Amino acid sequence: MSVRNNYRHTVFASYIGYITQAVVNNLPTLLFLTFRDSFGIPLTEITLLITFNFATQLLVDFAAAKFVDKIGYRRCVVAAHLFAAAGLVGLAAFPYLFPTPFSGLFAAVILYAVGGGLIEVLISPIVEACPTENKPAVMSLLHSFYCWGTVGVILLATLFFTLVGKQHWQLLCALFALIPLVNAFYFARVPIARLTENGEGMTLGAIFGSRLFWLFVALMFASGASEQAMVQWASAFAESGLGVSKTVGDLMGPCLFSVLMGGARVFYAKMSEKIDLVRYLVLCGITCAATYIAASLSPSPVLSLAACAACGLTVGVLWPGVFSVASATFKKGGTALFALLALAGDLGCAGGPTAVGFLSGFFGDDLKLGLITGAAFPLLLVVCTLVYRRAVRKKAAETE
Repeated sequence: MSVRNNYRHTVFASYIGYITQAVVNNLPTLLFLTFRDSFGIPLTEITLLITFNFATQLLVDFAAAKFVDKIGYRRCVVAAHLFAAAGLVGLAAFPYLFPTPFSGLFAAVILYAVGGGLIEVLISPIVEACPTENKPAVMSLLHSFYCWGTVGVILLATLFFTLVGKQHWQLLCALFALIPLVNAFYFARVPIARLTENGEGMTLGAIFGSRLFWLFVALMFASGASEQAMVQWASAFAESGLGVSKTVGDLMGPCLFSVLMGGARVFYAKMSEKIDLVRYLVLCGITCAATYIAASLSPSPVLSLAACAACGLTVGVLWPGVFSVASATFKKGGTALFALLALAGDLGCAGGPTAVGFLSGFFGDDLKLGLITGAAFPLLLVVCTLVYRRAVRKKAAETE
């Protein structure tokens, strides 16, 4: 069967799409201290780059709820990958072309954030619309490729820095730009189905009018913040807060975090039919909060690194799990629902690391003190999940 008629290619292209998302979200984090040392940019301004990235993504998420169905999935997803490629190339070139290095980095971040935001909005509904069974398992497996992409970024970057040297980091950015560039051409050829037909999906007014929707907004915010507050700062935390080398910090911090997060998603994909997803979300939220507290308060660098990595195991199912529960709750939510949930998640992705960064700066750049605030986000998820379960049970009792 040709590429144009085989939905397996659509799923494969979507896997690469999430790898692209991992590149644009995680490659810059490995360069934070390089930016500081090379361009003299303070930690507080570097924190703003994280904020700009996810703030731009959430603005794109909100706008996409209106324009994606009009423009079409294919054009939007191809454009998303081209924006991501341009931003990664800009990350290497713009600091030297713009009036200040920070303004150049800012411009590059905006470009790849537009691509990342569109990818986040589009990939999940594209795969949801494919003719597959056991949607929660498929969704969890799909999102695991974000983790494998993150692992690949860290391992390849570590290998590159060892063999070629940190001073050539610009070449690394350009090489990673090839991934979204190639996938743009792949997505131009694969079959893409619609999640709902024109006029069948819920309107924005209907979605906004549901109390359960706002509960899912809080759940997605908490999911994004729980994940990114740790992973965005894990490398810098290990290097500056725990005093280990960059290589050890990258491999034992964000790399092992992502391996365990991906493993958690694959595990759920295999065992989804035997697991109560709502209860599982509660369990993951509680253990996630424990890892933040352990990473921050442990007197041992080894135990702190182990807690950072273990956090990946606890957050693995949060984002795709909330997506799956929301999709089952709002069966006619369509693209608008996925876009708005992605917006809420990206708001958490921006808010979590930003809160950790600014509180660390308030305490004299002490990331150990800043990181403990991250425990609030998974605890919020636990509360909201319990409220959702109670609301569902109450509704079921009323219909009996």
